[in-house]
Amino acid sequence: MPATPVPDLTSVPSQDPAPVPDPVASRAAPLSRDERRATIIAATLPLLHEHGQAVTTRQIAEASGIAEGTIFRVFTDKAELVDACLTAAFDPRPALERFAAIDRALPLEPRLTAAVEILQERLRIAVGLLMALGFGGPSAAKEREAAKDRGMAEDRNADPRDRFGSQELLDALAGLLEPDRDRLRLPPAETAGIARVLTFAASHPRLTEGHPMTAEQIVSLLLHGVLVHDGDRAGGAPC
Repeated sequence: MPATPVPDLTSVPSQDPAPVPDPVASRAAPLSRDERRATIIAATLPLLHEHGQAVTTRQIAEASGIAEGTIFRVFTDKAELVDACLTAAFDPRPALERFAAIDRALPLEPRLTAAVEILQERLRIAVGLLMALGFGGPSAAKEREAAKDRGMAEDRNADPRDRFGSQELLDALAGLLEPDRDRLRLPPAETAGIARVLTFAASHPRLTEGHPMTAEQIVSLLLHGVLVHDGDRAGGAPC
């Protein structure tokens, strides 16, 4: 019987071991202080809507994907974080950017409807947050007045609605109405003020008992009122 050949192990090509990733090189660059604050604020806002003031820093840390102690490297305490969340929620810049993106070439009604939709979304977020944090009730109003009496107008108890940036939004809304100035019975700035008040009243969850008007309904009421027009009787659109 012929002998079983012995494989020549020396002819097997050598294989380099798989490279081991460098944990330092593959680690993401650390966030700056402002970036870390923004990340934590973004993770905290939905928690505030859900839990209000009862939210814990542990919940915030878990939602942010960080250690609890990291929160206090960029915020003095939870109160400062909540205050920063209110500032972010009331920041008018996102709404202003969306206003600027509305096509001025659109007819008046769809152009104004797009603006009212932006105002409604902003209102829902802001009012929902205020209600969750207890700013909507009389006890909160009394506490703010007491803080002012103690000379604490700049205290964290100050009404966050003061930061709503309403004048900037009014100016932007008036700018959207400007192309149709000649069609309006009132100047664009005055019409914008009425549109804002009507949007607030027709969209606030408490004022509407949970049944807010749509943006289309608000704009129709603003531009056409509640009277029947001749075109309506004939089956046409309001004039």
